[in-house]
Amino acid sequence: MYYFRLNPPRADFAQTMTADEQRAMAEHQEYWQALLAEGRVAVYGPVADPEGVWGLGVLRARDRGEVLAIGERDPSVIAGVNTFDVFEIMGGTTG
Repeated sequence: MYYFRLNPPRADFAQTMTADEQRAMAEHQEYWQALLAEGRVAVYGPVADPEGVWGLGVLRARDRGEVLAIGERDPSVIAGVNTFDVFEIMGGTTG
């Protein structure tokens, strides 16, 4: 299991997205919905951090490289809107 953090370009991103950023985020949402439907994602969604909203995902993958590839194919990353970080969840379990 891997923890995926989607990093927006600014703290007020959720409130100030441009039209291009909104399109990229709509494509991002579709991309993650497909990953969820495939069973690759356990949970994902925006986090209401007082410092600024960011995205969280927990993915099932063979290795970190697979998750990095998923992140690199995210439409919002391809569009240059967001960046991301990936961390292994050591010994994670799900219900």
